[in-house]
Amino acid sequence: MPSRTQDDDTTIERFHHLAIVMLRGMRRVDEAAGFTGPRASALAVLVFGGAQSLGDLARAEGVKPPTMSRLVKAMQAEGLVESVTAEHDQRQVRIAASAQGRQLLMKGRRRRIEALAKLLAGATPREKAALATVVELLERALSGKRAPG
Repeated sequence: MPSRTQDDDTTIERFHHLAIVMLRGMRRVDEAAGFTGPRASALAVLVFGGAQSLGDLARAEGVKPPTMSRLVKAMQAEGLVESVTAEHDQRQVRIAASAQGRQLLMKGRRRRIEALAKLLAGATPREKAALATVVELLERALSGKRAPG
């Protein structure tokens, strides 16, 4: 692996800072619509990953089951999630996104994507191509795949 240069470190530090600023901006977009981070994150796991046991959902979110239990109860009261029992074993309860929860998550996702699109509206074609390259790099790095070739 090639060693990092001072320029690399500076770029990485700038990227880190901008990632935090961008995440804060997306959180403000969500909060303006009454959608908190923990709810949005847990709901995204259920919408995109399917029904989960409480323990699996807690692990996915990096919290203890009692914390997730409180969050799930609040989300159930709001109609965002529902408990479903496994067909093969009625003792197994899984948490699933409700239609209302799925709709709320997708609406929030559209708002965040629109906010990002506004941030990038002034990009030149060359800058857009560079961004696409960075997105591909991050997807590859986060999935653990190696670069082609």
